[in-house]
This record gives sequence, C-alpha cells and structure tokens, in this order.
Amino acid sequence: MENVKIEERLEKVIESYIFNHSFKMTIFVGENNQGKFDVLYANSLAKQYFSADIDQSAASFFCDLWIPIKRRMRKLQNQSNFTTEIQSMRGATNVLFELDFQRHIEEHEREIIIIEMRERLDTKTERKSHTELQHKYNSVIEHNLDPIITIDQNFKMIYSNRAVHLGFGYRFKELSGRSILNLTREGKMKEFKLFLTRALAGESINMEDSTFFHKRGHLLPAYLKAIPVFVDGDVKEVQLIVRDTSIHQKNNEKLFYLSYHDHLTGLWNRQAMLEHFAEDSLFALKSEKRLSFVHLGLDRFKLINESLGHNGADEILKMVAERLKVICPASARLYRNGSDEFIVSLQNHSVLKIEKFAQQLLNDFGKPFYHNHQEYFISASIGIAVYPEDGKTLEDLLRKSEQALAFVKDRGRSHYRFYQEAMNSTFPDEALMESHLRRAIELNELTIHYQPQVDLKTGHISSFEALLRWNNGKFGFVSPVQFIPIAEESGLIHGIGDWVLDQVCKQLKEWQDKQFKAVRIAVNISPRQFRMENFVEKLKGKITYYGIVPSSLEVEITEGALTIIDETLTTLNELKEIGIFISVDDFGTGYSSLSYLKQYPIDIIKIDRSFIKDIEIDVKNKAIAKTIINLAHSLGMEVIAEGVEKDLQAMILLEANCQKAQGFLYSKAVPVEEIVEKYLGVNA
Repeated sequence: MENVKIEERLEKVIESYIFNHSFKMTIFVGENNQGKFDVLYANSLAKQYFSADIDQSAASFFCDLWIPIKRRMRKLQNQSNFTTEIQSMRGATNVLFELDFQRHIEEHEREIIIIEMRERLDTKTERKSHTELQHKYNSVIEHNLDPIITIDQNFKMIYSNRAVHLGFGYRFKELSGRSILNLTREGKMKEFKLFLTRALAGESINMEDSTFFHKRGHLLPAYLKAIPVFVDGDVKEVQLIVRDTSIHQKNNEKLFYLSYHDHLTGLWNRQAMLEHFAEDSLFALKSEKRLSFVHLGLDRFKLINESLGHNGADEILKMVAERLKVICPASARLYRNGSDEFIVSLQNHSVLKIEKFAQQLLNDFGKPFYHNHQEYFISASIGIAVYPEDGKTLEDLLRKSEQALAFVKDRGRSHYRFYQEAMNSTFPDEALMESHLRRAIELNELTIHYQPQVDLKTGHISSFEALLRWNNGKFGFVSPVQFIPIAEESGLIHGIGDWVLDQVCKQLKEWQDKQFKAVRIAVNISPRQFRMENFVEKLKGKITYYGIVPSSLEVEITEGALTIIDETLTTLNELKEIGIFISVDDFGTGYSSLSYLKQYPIDIIKIDRSFIKDIEIDVKNKAIAKTIINLAHSLGMEVIAEGVEKDLQAMILLEANCQKAQGFLYSKAVPVEEIVEKYLGVNA
C-alpha cells in the first residue's frame, strides 16, 4: 500500500513537470542501495539524445558529476535547486550544456533529483565564429611572406611560420623552446632585450637597425616589428616580424653610389664635386691653403666617336679614367665633368707643383690607348683655376677653368694655362658688338648648326633644331647667350630671324629635291619676331617660294610669346592652317599659365634643360619633369627634353614616356655637312 502511494505521488510530479517543461531534455534520477543513481524517468527529448539504452548512457554522462552534485546538494541545505554547465563530446564535437538541478524529498526521505538540460546554442554559434577567426588568424601568420616568430613571456620561441625557414634557414623544431636572444649578436643584445621587454609590456614597436643570425652562421641586417598579443587584457605572447633588409641595403648602397659616381667611368660626378667643395673650400679658407681645379679636356674626341662609334668611344673614356687614377696623387679628387672632360681638385699644392702635375698629365697622354689591337693617340688640353683667387664658388671656378681650357684649345691645344682675367669671354662693350653684329650677315659670319632630336624608344632621328652660330673676326666664336639679347634689344633680331628662316627653308628644299628621308626642322622664333603683323604672311611666302612641305617646318616659340592671348591665338591658328608644327621652348621657366596650353593649338612641349640637369639625383627636378610630361600627354602633346647629357637621365625620361630628347649625350649642334653624312645620306 505504501509503495502504491509513492508511485501515485511520483506520477503526479512527473505529469506536472512534463506538462510545464516538455521543451527541455528532462531526467529524473534517484540514488540506489549501492550509492549510485538510477534513471527513474526521461522525457522524449532526453531519450532521443541519450539513445534507447538511457540508463547506461546517462550513467556514463553523469558518472563524474554525481558525487560533486550530491556534495553541492548538501551544501545548499534548504535550497532546492542550482544551475551549472558541462561539456560533453558529441561525436568529434565538444558541446556545452546548461543543467538545472532541482531536489525533491519524499516522505521517507528518498531524494529525487530532476535534471533539465539544454544545449547552449549561442555558445555553439560563438564557438563556430571563434573557430573561423582562429583559422583566419593562423592563416595570416602561417602564409605571411614576412618571417614571423612567436615568443612567450620568457623570450622563448613557441612558433615560427614557413617564411622563417625561407629567409633564415630555420625550421620550427630547431627554434622551439630556444631563447630568441640567441639569434642576435652580442653587441645588440642589450638593445634587443629592451625592445622585447617593451613589446611584452604591451607596446607595438619596431627596431630598424638590428641583426639576425642565419642558420648557416652569417649575420643578416634585419628590420624588426613586435606586435603584442592580448588575452583578457594581458600580453600572453608577442608576434615578432623579422625582415631581411640586406637586399634593400644593397639597393640603397647602389643608389648612393650612382648618385655620386659617373656610371661609365666610376669616377666622382658633379654632385659629389659640389659636396666635396663645401668641405675642401672651408678647410682651404681656415688653413689659408690653395684649392686648385685642373680642368682637362680631350682634344678632338669627336673623331674617336666617329671612328669607333659610341661603344668604342666609351671604352676609350674608361681607359682615360684609369690612366688618370694612376697619375693623380692619393690626396687628389678625380671627377668626370662631362662627355670628354675631367677635373682634378688638388688641396694645398703650390703653383710649381700644379704645373709639374699638369705637365705629367700631358706627357702621359703622349702614350697610345689600345682598342681592338689598334693604337689611338689622344692629346689633352688643361685649364686651371685656383680658390680663392679666381672665385669663391664652385660655379665661378668651373667657369673660369673652362675659359682657361677654351683659351688653350683655341691656341694650339695640348698644353696648360692658369686662368687670367684677359681670358674672360664676356664682352662689356655691347655697343661695339652690336656694330659687328649688324654686318654679320653681309660678311657671312652667321651659320646654322643642327642638333638631332632622338626618339627615346627607337633611337631614330626624324627632327632637328636649327641653332644660330656667329664667328666674328674680332671676338671669335660668340655664344648665342651673348649676342641674341643684343639682337633683341637693338631690333636686329628681325633681319637675323628672317635670314634663319630663309636658310632653313632653302635647306629643306635641297634635302627634299635629293629625296632624303623626310625630316622636320624646328626654328626658334623670338617674341619680337613672332608679334610682327606680317610674320605669318612672310613665312607662308617662304614656304611657297621654296616649295617645301609645311609640316617639315616647326615654329618654336618661348613662353614669353604666349602672354598676349588674342594676338597669339590668332597667329597660332593661322600657322596651324598652313600645316606648320608649333612647339613651346623652355617650358616651365617663363610666365605661362596652364590655361594657355588649353587654349592654344600647341603640338610639342620642350622641357627646359634646367629641369633635366641632375634629374637622376635631384628628386624635385625629376618630379617636375614627370609632371610636365604627364600634363602634356593629357593634352595630346608631344614632349621633347633638352640638355640630356647622361644615359641615366635618358632612362628616367623614357620610363616617364617622354617621346624625344636632345643634348650632348647624343650630339651637340653640328654643321649641315655632318647632318647629311650621319643622318640623311645613303649610309645614314
């Protein structure tokens, strides 16, 4: 009878619980005589999870919990329920359950414990997200191209990715458990340890000047970056990125070398001379010593160029450089100043010593140079300027040493001279020069030389610039820099300009009749000449008279001619109607506005030589040149760079998509006979 009552009460409890809590896995357990528990009841959800043999499955599930549960129940005393969590394996998956325990005491003090179970779905999602995040994190580390080493709080290496093996030769098993301090040299140990300590304290920090041992035993320069890994606010480990910077170091050293050395001969270049002069002149000034510049130029070197070609001439220049290295004193500095010019700077040499050295140079150039088993004799001329007597700036000293050199070449070559004021090639008596200039055409003193414009991609030449030369009976060869301003101010430029146009048209006609390949010639037009009302009509008349193709002529104007918008636009449009090409000379140095380029029908932009000079070492000049090129291309214009003297300059311009270049690297302006022979004749 007693058992019947117990069963009735149990059934009522079960019925009540199932009615209210059927959505959870529910199990009733009670302790048996052996001190273990029996499953008294399980709802359908519980049976589904624990399988048909629920007694055995539940016993396995709760066996480790049963004793802790009983202890917890005793501690709770009057409290009839508590909640906990448990992890269990479901197949290969670790599942987290939340369990509610409720205690029921029967009249005969038999305990029935009701267990409600539910899987933590939010934790499951979070776990999946965490797993994905962990995989992504591991992938970023393992597949990173930078070597990454993970260290713990004791500086011990606990992980390394595959890039560590590729860069430094170590596999993870060779590093695991070792102190990372063993991978740097003793001299860097203190700094390296401080770096790691700061990272373990929570700083993201880098160290540029470090070294790391390769597995083979040699040291490599390295850049280090430390990234602390935080877990619950504490740094558990540090990810250390270790980059081998030896390649960058070599590239930087190469760039530094190219910045201060001539690429062909390996001698110091003009940039190095400028920096050395700052030091040497200061020392000379403080010590009251001399600083001498011995300016050596090879005589008639263009014959070598013509005989051996560009590559052969380069080989001769290398031989010249090597010979000069042998002759120069250990304290001297040797520079290549240009194509066939070299400069030696001598510190604290007396006049007698300088003369002796100059004579030794001349004597050594009496010995032949050998190329392809042939002897070549090259003489040299020398001009000398001295600091501070002849000038206190490098520009003054080089100009005066060059004037002394020109003086020597004009008077027989193959000897030396110190600079003297009488050699100064400037002419203060402009009135006298103007009177001679007025008769220059009549006396046949004017000639036109042509400078090739080279296609940077192909090396072909299809255009030239016409440049005026004046050889006067009194003054000798006069630079255009000197006589053109006089012609402009005096008004002589109109007659000279007409003469130049006439000669160029006549020359084009001659080449056209001889059926030479089609070329274009650019003629500089002064602003005064360009603004003449009848300029277009005169030019049209010459084209008609000589019967030349209009597109073979290029009118080259300066930026100063662009300022009067209405007149300029009318003139340029008329020139375009004829079919003439239009170019803007010395772009970037005058007064032009970008709006002019937009309004005017301009075909070609010529970058001024001041932006090309030192483009290989002057970041600003390089940026300006590239900007001009990009601007011109965006407006559909061609670009020609002036004053190109070095291969590296040409390379930079080619990379920037500049179409053409002209300068001493390819050729100076030469007489028409050489143009025909080299570029237009049968063998050209």
